[in-house]
Amino acid sequence: MIYREYSKFLVETFGEKVYKLPIKLNLTCPNRDGTCGVGGCIFCGEEGGSFENNEGSISEQLLKDQEKIKKRYKANKYIAYFQNFTNTYLDFDKFKDNINECLIDDIVGISISTRPDCLEDKYLDFLEEINKSRMITLEVGLQSANYHTLKKINRGHGLAEFIDASIRAHKRGLRVCAHIILNLPWDNEDDVIETAHILNALGIEEVKLHALYIVEGTKLAQMYKKSEIEIISLEEYKERVILFLQHLNKDVVVQRIIGRAPEENSLFCNWNTSWWKIRDDIVSKMEEENLYQGQYNERID
Repeated sequence: MIYREYSKFLVETFGEKVYKLPIKLNLTCPNRDGTCGVGGCIFCGEEGGSFENNEGSISEQLLKDQEKIKKRYKANKYIAYFQNFTNTYLDFDKFKDNINECLIDDIVGISISTRPDCLEDKYLDFLEEINKSRMITLEVGLQSANYHTLKKINRGHGLAEFIDASIRAHKRGLRVCAHIILNLPWDNEDDVIETAHILNALGIEEVKLHALYIVEGTKLAQMYKKSEIEIISLEEYKERVILFLQHLNKDVVVQRIIGRAPEENSLFCNWNTSWWKIRDDIVSKMEEENLYQGQYNERID
């Protein structure tokens, strides 16, 4: 096993292939409306981490995508994925309504994109009950374990909030998927390794790796145009992914090692290379050099 792939984990868990259905809502986050900051993270555009074109109610979005995927792939099981912005940053009753609207046939899990500082206990308590019938995964944006970097990207929270949210979620049996960007301009290889170690120490169940992309109209775009930041090379990104995986516990499920990114309105996007080519290159190198997830943890397991 090069790394523990998400698709294979889902087959192991549910007995067959499972597809994610993205849900896009009209939301915001406390880092945009002035609660803990304004303008959002310096890399975040108006879509809030989503570039899906979904419209309609939650059930309409689910049923539309479900029908399309069922027809194309003969799929039977799905995960409802609340994808954009901070889905726990809204009225509690509205949040409950949103989750309950997903409890339809063939939805076996619910993934919720959120922030570590927006996970109040009453939301977690409610999700603990839902978790009895659907697999609940909190997709929590951390991006980096370096709290100096978190300040530079205007996250509006530090590492401590992520640690606290993860501990409280785990007490309720909820899965946590950490979102990590491995090529932030202020991070180096030591930060990559430390991030993996912190996720291991917290018992994080899943991780989703991103490559930083730069969207027109963001603070990061302004910095990029003024040459105030430098993006590492594609080869260095690949090396960082491999290093991260080598230090990551072998049981952690890896949702992805490089993400799709919108090329439209972007100043920088995956080094002008397709995401699947980057992924395949990483896997090929690891296979050729006998590298694998958890390689550097074997001595202490």
